[in-house]
Order: sequence, then structure tokens, then C-alpha cells
Amino acid sequence: MNTQDLFVAFWTIVRREIRRFMRIWAQTLLPPAITMTLYFIIFGNLIGSRIGEMGGFNYMEYIVPGLIMMSVITNSYSNVVSSFYSTKFQRNIEELLVSPVPNWVILSGFVLGGVARGLGVGLIVTMLSLFFTELQVQNLWVTIAIVFLTSVLFSLGGFINAVFANSFDDISIIPTFVLTPLTYLGGVFYSIQLLPEFWQGVSQLNPILYMVNTFRYGILGVSDIHVGFAFSMILICIAGLFSYALYLLKHGKGIRS
Repeated sequence: MNTQDLFVAFWTIVRREIRRFMRIWAQTLLPPAITMTLYFIIFGNLIGSRIGEMGGFNYMEYIVPGLIMMSVITNSYSNVVSSFYSTKFQRNIEELLVSPVPNWVILSGFVLGGVARGLGVGLIVTMLSLFFTELQVQNLWVTIAIVFLTSVLFSLGGFINAVFANSFDDISIIPTFVLTPLTYLGGVFYSIQLLPEFWQGVSQLNPILYMVNTFRYGILGVSDIHVGFAFSMILICIAGLFSYALYLLKHGKGIRS
């Protein structure tokens, strides 16, 4: 396939993925917006007024970056895992695999679809947060880079989950029992500097901590971790997951009967 054909194939997959979640926007875009609004009201206004400052900012300002990142993570992941599993379940993926479209184009199309939904929901949550607090981005490029890379990383994670899933129940196990606990313990609602030294060390094993804190650094200019290390770790993880996902596609793991 020439470059033009590759682009057409890639864009066709991306456009289909975007149309998919936009067509059911009441299920994909509205619920996270409502959920995050409740977080702003309950944790930001009601509880935050009693907590006071954290990291030199009022509590609402401090948790907003974490809540935005949480919405990006969950929606990037859930979009790809549900979409690819549905494609696999309906046997549509076999048509793609026997076509001349390279596996990396197929993978990139699904991933970018997840990124589109993750960033779309993140933008909606950001706009909603402006009703509760004022955001002043301290480092625009760090903010854009980290939210994009995080969305790519969890889109790849959702793809791999979908490959191994054997039922619709399987696509909810990782988000429920792994992703949600790691997100809540990833510094969304607190600074790890408040924890005892031992638990600070344990928290640093949580990869989501680095993403949330780097995003917070981009917006507020404060972080509990080294930003450069966070970017390095995320890029390495993306390269590893992308390579593994390509391997699974090439060998038809969990796809071909």
C-alpha cells in the first residue's frame, strides 16, 4: 500500500471510532461530565472548604488537574476496550486482518479513536471546572504532552485487555479492580507528601501518580515527582505496549479461532 492508501485506511478507522462514541454521546460523554461535576461539588466545595490549602493552593484548585486526568484515563481505556472487543466479538476484525492494511495502521486507528474520546471528555471536564475555580496553565506544552501521552498509553492498555477478553464481563475486570484503585491512590485527591515515608515509597510504585502529578505541574507548577522521569517512564511504557499489541495482532492471539 502506498502512503495515500495507508492514510485513507487509518483515517477510516479513526473516523469510525469517533462516530461510534459520538453517536451514543449520552452514554459516552454525558455520564463522565455528570460524575466529575459531582466530584467538584462534593470534594471541591463541601469537603474542600474544610480541608483548606494543599500544596499552596486551595483544595479545589489542587484536585482539578487530577480529576481531569482521571476522566482522560478512564475514557481512553474504556473506549478502545469496548470498541475492539465488539469488533472481535462480531468477527469484523477478521476482515481487517485479511486486508492489506498493516497491523500498525489498525492499531493506531483504534488507539487514536480512544485518544479522541479521552481528550474530548477531558476538555468537557476542564470547561466544567471553570465554573468552580480559575485555571491558569503554568506550562502549556507539558500539559498538552502529558495528557496526550497518557491517553495513548491507556488506549493501548484497553486494546490489549480487549484482545484477551473472552466475554463482556472480562472488559470490566481491569478497570474495576486495577484501574480505579490505582487512579484513586494516584494523588488525585491528596499530596503524597502527607503520607508517612514508607507509604510515599509505596505510592511511587503507582504509575498513575506520575501522570497525575506531571499534569498538575503543567497547570499549577507543583509536583510530588520528577517530571522528566515521568515522561521517560511513559514513553518507555508506550513503546512496550505498542510493540506487544502489534505482536498480538500479528499472531492473532485471542482473535483467530
